[in-house]
Amino acid sequence: MLLLSLPNHPNPTTICSLSPPTNTPQSHHHHSLSPPQHLLRFRISHRENLRYLQTLKILNPETKSLISPPPETLTQILSTVDLLKSKGFSDPDFPRLAFLCPDLFSPSRLPHSQIESVFAFLAADLSASIEESHGLILKCPQILNSNVEFCLRPTVSYLRELGLKKLNAPSSLNAHLLNTRIDKLEERVGFLMSVGLTRDESATVCARFPAIFGYSVENNLRPKFEYLVREMKRDGVEEVKGLPQYFGYSLEKRIVPRHLHLKRRDVVVPLKKMLWWGDEKFYAKWK
Repeated sequence: MLLLSLPNHPNPTTICSLSPPTNTPQSHHHHSLSPPQHLLRFRISHRENLRYLQTLKILNPETKSLISPPPETLTQILSTVDLLKSKGFSDPDFPRLAFLCPDLFSPSRLPHSQIESVFAFLAADLSASIEESHGLILKCPQILNSNVEFCLRPTVSYLRELGLKKLNAPSSLNAHLLNTRIDKLEERVGFLMSVGLTRDESATVCARFPAIFGYSVENNLRPKFEYLVREMKRDGVEEVKGLPQYFGYSLEKRIVPRHLHLKRRDVVVPLKKMLWWGDEKFYAKWK
């Protein structure tokens, strides 16, 4: 293995498997060998690809060229980058994609047909535009790893049965709902039914407040419902039906302090008025 200085290139480049120099007058004068031009172009291209993927944060910027992935791997990663760019992504998007879903750029990841199938699903089943698909995936890149037939399509069908609409809107909530399996969604519906709501009523609550699917049953929904019934002495079913957003308020920072504040003043107000008002307006009203 020889370290050679490439013509017009400031840094030495390692070139492997070169034949040893022949016994010529040039070799006796220690003149530098000129590597084959195709090999020179290959090495420069490899370095450029490495630097480009480092700027996108797909590869660690600290990676040295001598320990970088092989050229075949860089080519595979670049082909994935090109595919995503054809779907509306730009260079500033890739650090987020690589951070949230690093296996997207793994050499062993699913074939590009998987990515194509997800975009086709978003366009056909959700009527999502290129911009909307781009927005949804940027909010939750793991969508690209979801199987259309076994995960995405059943989830969308289930959400629509509950009455959720505009699932193509590129919000963080919609993106994570699309990537949630039916059994996880059903846990929240099952909880609402377990405390007295009918299936239709539970569906309506979920459609009015889809963020409920992001809350833990045992750590969030149940404690709030039990406080509503046991401590606040309210009709839990009717209150939740009237204000599903109740589950979105902090138990410790909003629900409990305001309930105790009103209780000390022997005041009873509708749940909506108790929770919707900002602190300044609420505490000014009931000093």
